[in-house]
Amino acid sequence: MSAPTHVHSSPLMYGGIRLYAGSSCPELAKSIADHLKLPLCDREIVTYPNDNIFVKLAASVRGQDCYVIQTTSIPVHRNLMELLIMIQTLRLDSAARITAVVPYLCYTRSDKKDQPRVPITARLVADMIEVAGADRYMTFDLHADQIQGFFSIPGDVLRAFHVVIGHLEGMVKKMHKPVIVSPDLGFAKKARNYAARLDLPLAFIEKRRLTNAPTAEALTLIGDVKGRDCILIDEEISTGRTIAAAVNLIKDSGARDITVVFIHPVLPQGSADMLTGLPVKHFVTTDTIPISPEDCAKFGKRLTVISVAPLLAEVICRGNQGRSVGELFNE
Repeated sequence: MSAPTHVHSSPLMYGGIRLYAGSSCPELAKSIADHLKLPLCDREIVTYPNDNIFVKLAASVRGQDCYVIQTTSIPVHRNLMELLIMIQTLRLDSAARITAVVPYLCYTRSDKKDQPRVPITARLVADMIEVAGADRYMTFDLHADQIQGFFSIPGDVLRAFHVVIGHLEGMVKKMHKPVIVSPDLGFAKKARNYAARLDLPLAFIEKRRLTNAPTAEALTLIGDVKGRDCILIDEEISTGRTIAAAVNLIKDSGARDITVVFIHPVLPQGSADMLTGLPVKHFVTTDTIPISPEDCAKFGKRLTVISVAPLLAEVICRGNQGRSVGELFNE
């Protein structure tokens, strides 16, 4: 997707844009501000000795259209609480509208009661964002589309597909008999969108989660990968065990080079070491979650990070002006 051109001459619906960054993704927030040619507003965030968080705005936001940019990655509870406190601070200062810009939304894998006596934590997180005072939300690639129904407020659930696809179009031209591979049947529909856009065949891995532990066993490969370059696409990588099992299964099935594409680089401690030890030629991800310099160094030139900032900036601009987001994607 090419960088959009912003039309700042359109009438504003909710006053001027005010951008506020939490502490979880400062580089992404700065990049969004740069694309919009607007400053990040000053705020003070203090953590007291008892681990309580205090937020104070440097200037009034009365009557303004405010956007809080905060991804809820590790440390999840610190970042989530900071997001909620910032939203409430803006609400109590009489902001005209508040949008929670959450590139990665935590707890989206807890989206249903699939066992007795378990919570639906994704619904709880949605409720907390609303109760804190958000009028809208923006996020990328929810684990399950039904999570949109947990919110009573409107939102923009964006697809990193539109950010990543241009890079993949360039890559497949240099590949030998490329094929898209979905690491599980749950991601198959989204993987099919990539395959259709790139005009490539699609293969699937059937897996079964055996316990509540964050592990899964890859069981069966459905499709032909022998002698082909494979693009393995997933929504997020957490521990890396699922992707590791998928990569090894594909390799054992006769695949040539493997490229791993994932939207949300959760990457808890130790996962980068596991991933970089796999027989993967190239990793492609986005900056919905910042990757530490130490982990980036482990990947080296094998890692490409594609920024979601241009798309978020355009959606913020269109939201402020009351213009369609869907028309960006011919929807």
